[in-house]
Amino acid sequence: MIKLSVIREGKNPPDMRVPLTPKQCVEIQHNLPDLELTVQKSSVRTFPNSSYSDLGVVLKDEVVDADVLIGVKEVPMDMLVENKTYFFFSHTTKEQPYNRTLLQTLLKKNIRMIDYEGLTNEDGARIIGFGYFAGVVGAYNGIKAWGKRHKSFDLCSALELHSLSEMGKELQKAKLPNIKIVLTGAGRVASGVNDVLEMMGVKKVSPENYLTESYNEIIYTQLNVEDYNKRKDGKEMPRKDFYSNFREYESNFMRFAKVTDLYIAGHFYAEDSPFIFTREDAKSPEFRIKVIADISCDIDGPVASTLRPSTIADPMYGYHAATESEVAFDQEDAITVMAVDNLPCEFPTAASEGFGNDMLNKILPQLFNNDKGDILKRATICENGKLTDKYAYLQDFVDGK
Repeated sequence: MIKLSVIREGKNPPDMRVPLTPKQCVEIQHNLPDLELTVQKSSVRTFPNSSYSDLGVVLKDEVVDADVLIGVKEVPMDMLVENKTYFFFSHTTKEQPYNRTLLQTLLKKNIRMIDYEGLTNEDGARIIGFGYFAGVVGAYNGIKAWGKRHKSFDLCSALELHSLSEMGKELQKAKLPNIKIVLTGAGRVASGVNDVLEMMGVKKVSPENYLTESYNEIIYTQLNVEDYNKRKDGKEMPRKDFYSNFREYESNFMRFAKVTDLYIAGHFYAEDSPFIFTREDAKSPEFRIKVIADISCDIDGPVASTLRPSTIADPMYGYHAATESEVAFDQEDAITVMAVDNLPCEFPTAASEGFGNDMLNKILPQLFNNDKGDILKRATICENGKLTDKYAYLQDFVDGK
């Protein structure tokens, strides 16, 4: 028997998401009879305590007797219980300086830390995450930002919506002109963006047609790395060459920036990869983009207009290219930027349901099948007071070197 508890989110600002919904808690106990599940009481979840207890799920004030504790965001250090197994997003594997002390505490408290970001299949593809809903909300907020900038329509906050069908109904208010939209990325985030644009009936065209054809309707195109980068030596290479030799590439995005009205950035950015567009690019009179929804939100990175993260409460600001400074989001000569860095938090019910389905079907069964395929092993950052072999590179980070 394994005792597992869904823990209360303790990080501020509060996060309303959960790793398992009430119905999923019931289902996992039915699927895994050797699992004893409890839920720690919380006042901030999108699902109230009563929604768990009404289904017979056991609620507790404290869950220190559990073997495995699962949450979403980083667990505050004073809430960590020693000698336990934890699942959450630790944000430590890229040596994030703000979480150095967290990793030191995980080691000191002899915690087995399984990070959601490390849960992958044998090919390295992630098998769980909130990226899809980051894409959904990012696309929605990008459309909302267009309406706010041009004072043509106003959509409610995604926080007020509880399902994709509700979002679809709200998007019917978006009366867009015949604009051209470009999307960068091909992963979970981009999949969410695609679904929102499809929900709106926006026509998808090839990058080639996007650049060369004229349309009397709203259209969008989706770019992969080979579409917005080119080798400096001019050679034509397969896509995989970029990932191995990205320092040999430079951006080729300006040809799209010249004909684009709304840009949705849903790509993954590796350090030292070419910037998609620079501050000098944005100063060009040919740079046409007026609204950018930067879901990836890399500060001072590949999308030059992203000066800082924005917030759910205040999601937009303006980027003035000539002065490289922040201005009002609706200033006429500015680019309107939406760069919220915790987008799934704005759609907590649906995001939790999607994440919980993966926990239910792909992750928690690994606790009972000897971790078939080493899925949990690949995601284990530390255990028995030491970093695992895969994450041994973090030792200097832990030591403060």
